[in-house]
Amino acid sequence: MLNYVVISGSGRPQSESARVGEYLRQRLIDLQLSEDCRCSLIDLGTSPLPLWPEQNEGLWHDYAERLKAADAVVVITPEWHGMASPALKNFFVLASKAELAHKPGLLVSVSSGVGGAYPISELRSSSFKNNRLCYIPEQIIIRQVNDMLHPGPVVDDNDQRLRPRIDYALGVLSHYATALGAVRAAVDMSIPEFTNGM
Repeated sequence: MLNYVVISGSGRPQSESARVGEYLRQRLIDLQLSEDCRCSLIDLGTSPLPLWPEQNEGLWHDYAERLKAADAVVVITPEWHGMASPALKNFFVLASKAELAHKPGLLVSVSSGVGGAYPISELRSSSFKNNRLCYIPEQIIIRQVNDMLHPGPVVDDNDQRLRPRIDYALGVLSHYATALGAVRAAVDMSIPEFTNGM
């Protein structure tokens, strides 16, 4: 059994990120990448986290428990002025090694235009430092997101090419999820001197 959590990092309710997140959540189930696949969606647009940790106890506790039970995560960010979303950055301020250490993560960026690369680079450079999330080499950039991944017939060649790429990346993520289980079992994360990353 593999347990996945998809994180929609947009701070807006009914966002394109959340729509893409639901598509990815359903694909993880439909692809049957393990005998028993469980997958949930955290939508920071409909259930946002306050900025200060002491205000987050109730909602963060729910998110933390879901993340602790996860074998892998999918992190979706919209591109806002070439950056990852504030809601997602706030999420990573709260996330710790207790929830994410040595778990694989697939990065997904969405853009209403032809951008989307900068948030991937930003998240790869800093969002894992203290929580030890392991981003896999694959990534997904969904450009012209408003036209992509809708139910029904495929819209155009871009949509046609994107769907199998997503399925491939989710398959790779599932292999990492299985492999890193042994790493989590072997690494002692309780050593106080190494609580935070360098």
